[in-house]
Parts: sequence; C-alpha cells; structure tokens
Amino acid sequence: MSTTNKKSTPKQQEASLKEGVVVYLKGVKSEWGKITWPERAQSVMQSFIVLGVVLFFTVVVYVFDKAFEAFFKILLMFVK
Repeated sequence: MSTTNKKSTPKQQEASLKEGVVVYLKGVKSEWGKITWPERAQSVMQSFIVLGVVLFFTVVVYVFDKAFEAFFKILLMFVK
C-alpha cells in the first residue's frame, strides 16, 4: 500500500480558491431571491424603535454616571 503525497502548486491553489469563490457567490445569488424583505414602513418603524431604546439607555447610563460621580465626590470629602 503506497501513499502518494500530492502537493498542489500555487496556480492550482489559486484556481481552487477562485472556483470556491464562484460557487459561493452563485449560492448567494440563488438564496438572495428567496429573502422576504419587510415593507418600508415596517423598517422605518423598527428603526425608530431602535433609536428610542438606544436613546433611553443612553440617558439611563448618563444618570447613573452622574449619580455615582456625586456619590464619590461626597465620599471623598469625608476621606480628606
């Protein structure tokens, strides 16, 4: 039983890579048509919801930051 060690040349590796990319892109193209895209109004509404949630949590973090800042300022006054 003999085993042959086949090494691919750089040109073969490049060709294999190109074939792999082509196959991948063909698969993407075929799947792209199967996507059900949301209506524009739904996308806009969800975007506003995301922005509202981000704004809300930004304010919450800011308030906590200011509260901790005040707490530590008071704490440092007693330490000195």
